[in-house]
Amino acid sequence: MRDLLLVIVVMGWTISQASSAAVGEMVGTAADWPNHAGDADETGFSRLDQIKTSNVAKLGLEWSLELPGEVTLEATPLAVNGVLYFTGSYAAVYAVDAVTGKLLWKFDPQTWAHNPDKMHFSFGANRGVAYANGRVFSAALDGRLFAFDAKTGGLLWSVETTSPQSVQSITGAPRTFKDKVIIGNAGADFGARGYVTAYDAATGHQAWRFYTAPGSPEENRGDPAMERAAATWSGEYWKTGTGGAVWDSITFDHELNRIYLGTGNGGPYDPAARSPGGGDNLYTASIVALDADTGKYVWHYQVNPSDAWDYDCTQPMVLAALTINGKPRKVLMQAPKNGFFYVIDRQTGKLVSAEKIGKVTWADRIDIATGRPVEAKNIRYEAGRISIWPSSLGAHSWQQMSYSPGTGLVYIPYLQVGARFSKGAPESGDISVGGLSMGWAKTDPQDGKGALLAWDPVRQQAAWKVQLDTLWNGGTLGTSGGLVFQGTADGYFSAYDASNGARLWRFNAGLGIIASPISYSVGTKQYISLLVGYGGQSAIASDLMHVGWKYGAQPRRLLTFALDGKAVLPPAEPPTMEVKALDDASVQLKESDVAVGHAIYLACAACHGRDLVSTGGPAPDLRESQLALNPDSFWSVVHDGALIARGMPRFETFTREQVMQIYAYIRSGARQTLASRKTEDRNLPPKN
Repeated sequence: MRDLLLVIVVMGWTISQASSAAVGEMVGTAADWPNHAGDADETGFSRLDQIKTSNVAKLGLEWSLELPGEVTLEATPLAVNGVLYFTGSYAAVYAVDAVTGKLLWKFDPQTWAHNPDKMHFSFGANRGVAYANGRVFSAALDGRLFAFDAKTGGLLWSVETTSPQSVQSITGAPRTFKDKVIIGNAGADFGARGYVTAYDAATGHQAWRFYTAPGSPEENRGDPAMERAAATWSGEYWKTGTGGAVWDSITFDHELNRIYLGTGNGGPYDPAARSPGGGDNLYTASIVALDADTGKYVWHYQVNPSDAWDYDCTQPMVLAALTINGKPRKVLMQAPKNGFFYVIDRQTGKLVSAEKIGKVTWADRIDIATGRPVEAKNIRYEAGRISIWPSSLGAHSWQQMSYSPGTGLVYIPYLQVGARFSKGAPESGDISVGGLSMGWAKTDPQDGKGALLAWDPVRQQAAWKVQLDTLWNGGTLGTSGGLVFQGTADGYFSAYDASNGARLWRFNAGLGIIASPISYSVGTKQYISLLVGYGGQSAIASDLMHVGWKYGAQPRRLLTFALDGKAVLPPAEPPTMEVKALDDASVQLKESDVAVGHAIYLACAACHGRDLVSTGGPAPDLRESQLALNPDSFWSVVHDGALIARGMPRFETFTREQVMQIYAYIRSGARQTLASRKTEDRNLPPKN
């Protein structure tokens, strides 16, 4: 079966009131889904219970909306007053009637026209919008933040949140709190200094900015938070690069009036390169608490001191009230990339508990007294090549986890695959990134696969686990109906019993799912909605995440479900691993050009797929491309930007020779594919 379902119920586990939210606490959403993960606490939980374990088998498609021109769909929609708001691949904003699926308005930021250079920094993905007081807020790849009239789509204001000349970009969703809207940015992989900025929601005027890594001594002087951070760096780090970008997770604590930031990896990845004298490198790979009114530092907890593996801490953070050892605690919960589940006292920033959620070898444990990891030897590849779990993809990535106060469980989209790291030139099967050689490590049958993991944050142990065949799957939604919803890379959208993981319903969406579903109601009817559009980061790990989807073959859609829904999804092409390679036998290839082209192609792999293997988005498999057969057409697209409006950036710094070397590598790959197919055909048994 494509979806290998294995429910593992941990012996001795029972649902306990001790791990539930405080009695009477209103956790989750009701009729609307007004924030990125539902409520301000980002629980990913709905209090609606019309759809429940006893009737979810009657759930059916209510309506679908095709989204032409979209490729990767990672956004979590918002539902406010009967309207759904969400973003597409390159941050186009949509407003759709939540009952009928009718498009009400659309705004396209056209990054390709405004700042074409920023098109280089994308997987063709954006994670959504924010809403407050009749306004919708979105951020474009090029760093602009927009405010719209929610009813008409009219642009109210726009502001540049990053320098137009910087390597910083935005794919994350903004958040709103009180009278402000806040946004961070990406760029840590290029060493950019991370920060977040809060703006007045009505005017767009900057309210405050907080940097998540120190600057030069002159910039730090007089700022206690930056002076404290600078003491954990060495050398001229402000020239080498710092990182710490807040590219996704930002959470507002309405009880304590705080903002929590999940910060990114250090950049460059190798700590010896960015901070040669050592140091923890604050505030990279950390959770940082700020005063919501002023943006001033309150506390921090560093998950990975001196990060060396792209273990960023930007994964979703959930706020909750838990009873631990008989005492109520206001906590923040996160399952960051490094494979541990953290429960942190959000009043003090002190670690309450941390345990491994899966296969983790880089550290033995987290010392509760110090809050620091007890690391394995040679973990920073000082003595040569190492293999560790998890990889830089993480044991959990950006996909939303959800928390149910009814079961007291957190539902996590879990990943399992290891990584090889070494310094210098890439070794066999690896790629070179920032002076490091990096590749995947797989040693057991579950490596390269994912799971839906139900985690008890009080006992710090798994309650149950649904094993999946695919690695790169969607976020989760918990509901008061006793259900957990998740979509998977193989194209199925499923509902599970939240108490034991039994699958109760599933729907074939016709394309892989990586976005998170939501629930809302209009009138007396409860709905479930999600975006369907596989792609994004899957391209750079196509050897792990390719499940047969093709660029342009399967429609990208918004799907909405309700009880007794009768709509029928129009058919789409099924997945296939067959590559319909094209070739021109008259083209002569030089081995030297193919080898150089392979190296240059790394600039293309983030979209077109590693080793020419596309996952179906955000860009096509070039072995199958008719356009890539013609050298002049290929030059026009790659160098001149003929398809930039469709998401293909221009590489104007490439010479004609370099573009033709990439061309040679593609042609060589296509020929190898055709030759392999002929060999397979010859080895097939004769037909009767």
